[in-house]
Amino acid sequence: MAVQILFHLEFSHDDPSEVFDLICDNFDAPEAIREFSKMLVLGVCEKKERLDRLISQASRNWRIDRMARLDRSILRLAAFEIMFVPEIPARVSLDEAVEIGKKFGSQDSGRYINGVLDNIYNTLIKKESNQTETTEGVTEDEI
Repeated sequence: MAVQILFHLEFSHDDPSEVFDLICDNFDAPEAIREFSKMLVLGVCEKKERLDRLISQASRNWRIDRMARLDRSILRLAAFEIMFVPEIPARVSLDEAVEIGKKFGSQDSGRYINGVLDNIYNTLIKKESNQTETTEGVTEDEI
């Protein structure tokens, strides 16, 4: 659900909360997933600039604006989960993003998403293990 809404937002500059509610209502999204999906969508939208910088740094030779919109949406969501949703193990976010990319993206999406997220994961884990104090994931200066 979150990927679908983030993908939709690639084409519109509407309020993310309103878009979320509109899509959920029109496509009968199950109530059980709405709250968590909305937290993800709004979180990605709030942290979009930070996420884009991180993704740009982790993707070799690809500017964020040149990436396929679906791949970019998946990368933003997974990077957000890795950085800001500690109850989801980073490897789970990475694996799910790769599977979504394989299922809905281009022939190379899964491999591309895996490479970028693996780079982000290894960079973040390495930085966190070298820090003596971590409070809320990665700081602005680290990205």
